[in-house]
Amino acid sequence: MILVLAGTQDGREIAAGLREAGYEVIASVVSEYGRELAAQSGVPTQAAAMDEQQLQQFVIQRGIRLIIDATHPYAVNVSRNARQVAANLHVPCLRYERPDSALPIYAKLVLAPDMQRAAEMAVGLGKTVFLTTGSHSLPIFRAAATGRDCRLIARVLPQPEVIADCIANGFSPADIIAAQGPFSQELNRELFRAYGADVMVTKNSGAIGGTDAKIAAAIELGLIIVVVQRPAALQQQVFDSLPALLEYLKRK
Repeated sequence: MILVLAGTQDGREIAAGLREAGYEVIASVVSEYGRELAAQSGVPTQAAAMDEQQLQQFVIQRGIRLIIDATHPYAVNVSRNARQVAANLHVPCLRYERPDSALPIYAKLVLAPDMQRAAEMAVGLGKTVFLTTGSHSLPIFRAAATGRDCRLIARVLPQPEVIADCIANGFSPADIIAAQGPFSQELNRELFRAYGADVMVTKNSGAIGGTDAKIAAAIELGLIIVVVQRPAALQQQVFDSLPALLEYLKRK
């Protein structure tokens, strides 16, 4: 049995591709919405945010013989837990990571090594900061904006618990865009314009994560762009495509 930690669209595609290739697969996602999406391909899926101990128990109970970490490139804690569980139980752990985006040469594009630094930079660079970094980062940006004349716009998933988190972190309904991506360059542009953004913050999540479209739209409008760099990759076998992963498994 292969466990795919599938917190993204490409993670779900990896799980479906393995199943189509004849492997016995179960996918694990964090949210019920993610479970519904993964289940559409017929892959057995469970929804739970597991810590290291819970993940280890799951691996033992389900008789997992291989873990494939196909979580988001910025989900560092989940990846670390997967590696530790694999080491504890002597189970192989492979990493699928989507290619990042080649960043354009643009005078107003700046790189931040982490989310904390991105927040500090963004609130000092403009009056209206458009956040596309997910709901988990909102407390960091809110703290950085405290005492500053800076409006934060949060674009997040349209899930009740996510919107509740936005409200809890001091975002008014007028500053919340609850919508499911991916967003085209044109739609990004119109949203940036409608909210009067002068700074846009993004992760480098690759084309499938919408990074290219966001950056292109921001450049059209002459916005300042803050890109949060990916965390340093953990040392393990890494694949960036399903065919490469399948070829590796065939050789094992």
